[in-house]
Amino acid sequence: MCLNSRIPPESLNGQVKKIFAWQDMKALKEMKSSSSYYLKSFMQKKISLLLTSGPAENSIQVWETAAEDSDAIKPISNIYAESKGENNWTKIATTSTNSSCVLHGSAVNNIHITELESKKSVYKLGENSSDAISNLNFLDCCTFLVCTVKGQLYLADTREAQSVMKSRATPSTLSGERWCMGVKHELQGVSTTGPSVASLSSEGRMTLTDVRNFSVPVKRANCSIQEPGSNWDLMCIAWAPLLDDSLSISGFNGTVQIYDSKAWHVSAAEVEPIFIHKGHAITCPGEALLVTAHVWHPCKPRTLLSSASDGSLHVWDWKEIQSTD
Repeated sequence: MCLNSRIPPESLNGQVKKIFAWQDMKALKEMKSSSSYYLKSFMQKKISLLLTSGPAENSIQVWETAAEDSDAIKPISNIYAESKGENNWTKIATTSTNSSCVLHGSAVNNIHITELESKKSVYKLGENSSDAISNLNFLDCCTFLVCTVKGQLYLADTREAQSVMKSRATPSTLSGERWCMGVKHELQGVSTTGPSVASLSSEGRMTLTDVRNFSVPVKRANCSIQEPGSNWDLMCIAWAPLLDDSLSISGFNGTVQIYDSKAWHVSAAEVEPIFIHKGHAITCPGEALLVTAHVWHPCKPRTLLSSASDGSLHVWDWKEIQSTD
């Protein structure tokens, strides 16, 4: 089982320290190279491979890890990936059902699926939009979902060259508002009902939609944030894989907030988190920390892993805050 997360940049002897966890959080290792913010890990032909990308990079780095009794990690190849600036770098996605390929792109008009071994592009999304990408996710081995920074969603089927569905553009109330998305884990090969895609804006707006009709919001909410997110590329929203209607957000400050969306409606209302993880902020009081990424444990319902801009990595459990009313 793999946990995939964006990696916080942290200075280490003039280089970048990458902290990540994978294989059920059994391994905690350091890698040194240029600037990789995004990591994916999976098994290919009984070899554990890691993929990274980040700002100032025009390629995806492919790494090979040694056996479990060794902490050696070595670079084995690079895959060219067009990047359009430090804040518009290549996003990547993998799927266990087709571990020989990587989905990647920095803008809608340069999304590709590339074979790792041959480095050849086997698919290109047939869209001309130059809008930057915030997230992309495989839904299964043939379909994937893309979210742009403007909040527009694209659903593509690689079996049909022109099979692309896109949502209506998300209206932004303020100039500069940016969006990201999270997809329910149940979509990975299993049918699901109800909201399955969660979108989060830098203004704290959340929209839940059904992937079968993502132009029509199912639920909306305005979450509790003190100020808009200025580092929109670090915003993160994630569904809890084992808890119905629970989701989490980060990237606005040094906390991770957990929400229960069960009672939300299509008309947006102010909502409060049912739990706030403040561990990163508490361990470094007085510093303006940002949580750079977080993920849910795939097997433990109330366990999460989060990283912060100071290079810290936390593994923590939570329980719902009990009302005193």
